[in-house]
Amino acid sequence: MASYLILTPPGGPDGNQDKTRFIRDSFSWRAFLFPTLWMIYHRLWLHAAAAFLLQGIALELIRRPGFFTAGIAILIGVRILAALEGPNAVYRRLVDAGWKTEGLVSAQNLATAEEIHFLGIEPKREENIQANNWDIPSYPNSNSGRGGSTFGLPGYDGGR
Repeated sequence: MASYLILTPPGGPDGNQDKTRFIRDSFSWRAFLFPTLWMIYHRLWLHAAAAFLLQGIALELIRRPGFFTAGIAILIGVRILAALEGPNAVYRRLVDAGWKTEGLVSAQNLATAEEIHFLGIEPKREENIQANNWDIPSYPNSNSGRGGSTFGLPGYDGGR
């Protein structure tokens, strides 16, 4: 299941559901495959310029003898960073522009997340869940004068 951050535009949703944004909080394959274009599309101008510059440096390093590994590492690093942190950067940009965070929804896909949010559907809760009894009795430690377990480990008697 994926988590979706729900954002409403400045001034509130005003009944207009078309402007509500759902941002998936997960790895973005599009940002991994096309980091600079993905950032430009999402209006992350400074991020796109930095990614473009770093990718250019990486490609120049790849062409130079002895620096192939460093160039590949920078190229892959930029892509992984864009894919993992890109959705968060989009979220921060929108919040800085005045968008309000409505909540977080866990759903299988975007359509289900929208349905849960707009219809106010509560996630189905399992009933008859029994609470586990985690009370562990302490046993006297045979190797020391203290009672109870040693180092917080139940039943540890100090032996090997």
